Amino acid sequence: MDLPTPNTSHVPYERVYEPAEDSFLLLDTFSLDTERAFLRERFSENVPLVVEIGTGSGVVLGFVNAHAQTLFGTRRILTAGVDMNAYACRATVETARRAERDNPSTHGLYLGSSMGDLTTSIRDHEIDVLIFNPPYVPTSEMPLQPDEFKPEPAPSQQPSFDDDSYLLSLSYAGGKDGMETTDRLIDSLSAILSPQGCAYILFCAQNRPEQVKQRIRGFGPAWRAETVGSSGKTAGREKLQVVRIWRESDSA
Repeated sequence: MDLPTPNTSHVPYERVYEPAEDSFLLLDTFSLDTERAFLRERFSENVPLVVEIGTGSGVVLGFVNAHAQTLFGTRRILTAGVDMNAYACRATVETARRAERDNPSTHGLYLGSSMGDLTTSIRDHEIDVLIFNPPYVPTSEMPLQPDEFKPEPAPSQQPSFDDDSYLLSLSYAGGKDGMETTDRLIDSLSAILSPQGCAYILFCAQNRPEQVKQRIRGFGPAWRAETVGSSGKTAGREKLQVVRIWRESDSA
């Protein structure tokens, strides 16, 4: 299904992650008939809260919110974003606003974006659909997390090149196996997802997604983890994968 991609021409890409193959794979995955059917059935009786962690430009969250009617079968969805980068939060607000304007009859309700580390700013068991395009590139070290989350500086105090490089490193540097941040999120899934909640997480081949899926299935008999989207191949393996993680409702 070919749904319009949100306009991100306003995004300062020198300090905010630019939409790339991984971003567009997530859009394609949500557009699949199988995923639309899953979401419609899963959340037919409640108003789901959709949260994207690490929104970057806001293209993914803006897309899901703008096409709520098409993806969920209803406009009655709530969406929110979280990012460590103040520029990404500001960009996401504008991306979502423009996408709502361009899709007036199909969009849900975008609540806003907040600065934070993963889901620490959200109460446990509240997230119905979690979206995460993590920093998945294997690196020798991780960028230090900010001691505090500060708003954008005044125009007269714009970031230096080093500042911009640091902000971008938060979006791609994944440490050992590219999994250090993703591992933290996976460990918290049972606490952050609602009883009917699900997560869509993107992996590259170096993240060893098959091992990750087995690990998640080991959480208990109700847990499921399946690849629902893929892009390209490297050495016979899928270059990028979107894995859907959920619990069977009759076993939860």
